[in-house]
Amino acid sequence: MGKAGCFKKSHYKTKLFSAVLLCIMGIGVNIGGGLIASGLGLPFYFDTIGTVLSAGLGGFIPGVLVGLFSNFIKTIYDNSSIYYGFLNVLIAVCTAYFARKGFPKKISATVLLTLVLSLIGGFLGSIFTWFLYGFAGEGISVSFVNYLYDKGTFTMFQAQLLADYLIDLGDKIITVLVVSVVILALPEKVKEMLVFDGWQQNPLTPEERKAISKNNYRVMSLRTKVLLVLMIASFFIAAAYTVISYFLYRNSTINDHIKLGQGVAYLAASTIDADKVDDYIENGEAEAGYLETEKRLYDIRDSSIDIQYVYVYKIMPDGCHVVFDLDTEELEGSEAGEIIDFDEAFMDNLPDLLAGKEIEPIISDDKYGWLLTIYQPVYDENGVCRCYAAVDISMDQLRIDQYSFFAKQISIFLGFFIAVLTIGLWLAEYNVVKPLNSIALSASKFAYNSDEARNSSVEIIKKLDIHTGDEIENLYLALVKTTEDSMKYVADIKERTETISNMQSGLIMVLAEIVESRDKTTGDHIKKTAAYTEVIVKKMKEEGIYGDQITDDFIYDVEHSAPLHDIGKINVSDAVLNKETELSDEEFEEMKKHTTAGEEIIEKAMEIVPDSVYLKEAKNMSACHHERWDGSGYPRGLKGEEIPLSARIMAVADVFDALVSSRSYKKGFPFEKAMDIIKLGMGTHFDPKVVQAFMDAEDEVRKIAEEHSRIYEGKES
Repeated sequence: MGKAGCFKKSHYKTKLFSAVLLCIMGIGVNIGGGLIASGLGLPFYFDTIGTVLSAGLGGFIPGVLVGLFSNFIKTIYDNSSIYYGFLNVLIAVCTAYFARKGFPKKISATVLLTLVLSLIGGFLGSIFTWFLYGFAGEGISVSFVNYLYDKGTFTMFQAQLLADYLIDLGDKIITVLVVSVVILALPEKVKEMLVFDGWQQNPLTPEERKAISKNNYRVMSLRTKVLLVLMIASFFIAAAYTVISYFLYRNSTINDHIKLGQGVAYLAASTIDADKVDDYIENGEAEAGYLETEKRLYDIRDSSIDIQYVYVYKIMPDGCHVVFDLDTEELEGSEAGEIIDFDEAFMDNLPDLLAGKEIEPIISDDKYGWLLTIYQPVYDENGVCRCYAAVDISMDQLRIDQYSFFAKQISIFLGFFIAVLTIGLWLAEYNVVKPLNSIALSASKFAYNSDEARNSSVEIIKKLDIHTGDEIENLYLALVKTTEDSMKYVADIKERTETISNMQSGLIMVLAEIVESRDKTTGDHIKKTAAYTEVIVKKMKEEGIYGDQITDDFIYDVEHSAPLHDIGKINVSDAVLNKETELSDEEFEEMKKHTTAGEEIIEKAMEIVPDSVYLKEAKNMSACHHERWDGSGYPRGLKGEEIPLSARIMAVADVFDALVSSRSYKKGFPFEKAMDIIKLGMGTHFDPKVVQAFMDAEDEVRKIAEEHSRIYEGKES
């Protein structure tokens, strides 16, 4: 393994070790702070200082782990702590978020964080406590809640909500201040070491992260999809777990109540003298043994707070004949001998009751409340059912317990849900989202316009150094290899293209020189006109003349095809081409044909090599460089912008070279005189804009003319 790999492993181990230490410290601060506040009787909690500190320094993962495990450990001495774990986890997530927004360096972020944390702990926590314990059940706010409620201004719920929020606001102000002081006091190197990130590549710069965050998506981002998958999966798992747990708890509790009721009913039935049932109905308390039996029934009922009613009925076709009916604080029992109508809930069981059979427990919810009723037959010595001992167990407490159980299940689920969601998103962010976005960003910036740009682009991709150890890393390595191979291929193509281009240019020049060698009067005409043409076209681009036409491709085509403008002279006879005296009309007509001849030659070349775009301008210049702006030129008498631009440029270059060049039959004009003649031709012979660019490039034109003049004189001597 190379040095870079060793460095990465060492870096990760250091980060992991720092995160573990930060979590241990945060859990210790949470538990210690809570114990200190409780031991000193302070009206604060101090049990989230470690969570806020861990999240502010380390980020989401350390903060969430500290918030979750702190409450688990606290269950050793406070069983209810586990139900408040989700609040601590939520506090961690919010703190880590605001740490990214500038906490604690920015006052606005710090103040907003304090308010948010107090809403979580005070407002949300108070609502949850209400579901768990009801009004002022427990906690440090009990006395304050009762004080507010006794003033008569607030309802029970309002008093508890206000008291809890105010106390928690003070707690969170102290917490945020303590954490802010600690974070600001720590050296930057220590804070950098404690930040727990999960980079599986070289970290992106802030500018690159900002660029990635601005990505547009056709449907939704991968981050959003991961979030949705985690949320949906967690929701369905939690919903199934909660519903199953709820019904198991409910059924178990009902079964416990049934067992209790059956035991009490059996005990009550055993105290009744079956042979005296009719006497009890007829004489009531006056019957011997009635009061003693009634007292034993009271003792049985009072043995459990869940037992609400105990009574003894003889079931007859006309109704329930009361044998015993015990009084309660809320309701006075019926007298012995009274007949009570059958309850609607028992109508299905009436045949069995009249027959003296046992019936299943019945759950009813009517004017007497939600009750579980157990009927136990009272048999005489002959095994005949003489009456039923009945026990009603109140199910109202079960309803309260169910709500409390449901709230506890939800709280535990929320704690794990937020933790799993945060950790899952964190892992997806660093192992999937950021690597893919980094690859996309680097690929989008890839430049092909030069060797340096291409090499730089490859290095940018290689610098990512993605090492997720999965399919994404395989994708990255494949991209790096493909990119490097592509750049080698591009470089090879570029080299071959340059070779072909140079060969092409050389062949053009050779061909032009072959034609020119037949003309004994022209000297280095093709080289000079090509040089003048290049100067003119570049000056026009510089000055923005015909900017929509003069592109880099146009300049390239004009420069490389200019030597072919007189290619048609290959069809002109030597006698005409090299005549030292003035041409006759017939001879001049033959000479003029070199324009159309050149056009035909280049058209044939274009048919053979159709992709040679530069030949289009070669054809234009060959055919039209003797056309005039006023329409008096040849071969077609084109005028103005009907003449191709490249030909209008060549016209100036061609005439100027003819003016300044010495021939065997004439001496060349001085440079200034030739420039004046060109200027006089503006608007008649030449395109005024082309002439203007030519005049503006006077220094470059003079340099070319003087250089070729020296070469020509050297050849002559």
